[in-house]
Amino acid sequence: MRCPFCAHDDSQVKDSRPTEDGAAIRRRRQCESCSARFTTFERIQLRDLIVLKSEGRRESFERDKLARSVAIACRKRPIDAARIDQMVSGIQRQLETLGDAEIESQQIGALVMEGLKGLDSVAYIRFASVYKDFAEARDFEEFAGAVKDAGTS
Repeated sequence: MRCPFCAHDDSQVKDSRPTEDGAAIRRRRQCESCSARFTTFERIQLRDLIVLKSEGRRESFERDKLARSVAIACRKRPIDAARIDQMVSGIQRQLETLGDAEIESQQIGALVMEGLKGLDSVAYIRFASVYKDFAEARDFEEFAGAVKDAGTS
């Protein structure tokens, strides 16, 4: 593993342990050249996924990109980072087990919406505002009203 500090090619694993949800292995490493320590995560990847964007482009699925968009929706909310990571891991597993190598971006967005709906209503509305392309304040009001009505039923 290349050192992120000095770019030396060799590092030594000092400690390995599974993450809390068991979906990854956390490895603590030390560079053999500069002695800097850093952490890496190893995850199972069942297949390479391609995302079909709405405008027709294709791009590789990036777990980190998905995690960033969920984290932005959850910013300044009382949500533990481990719960966000667990949700992202669950979405990735669902996508990998669908059987299709190509997945439409709308399908990913729908899975994120479903996950956020059960996690935090404010994060759910934030994500929906981008995913559903809200154009006016009225769009927020209508969506928030629907979320409120669904929560009180």
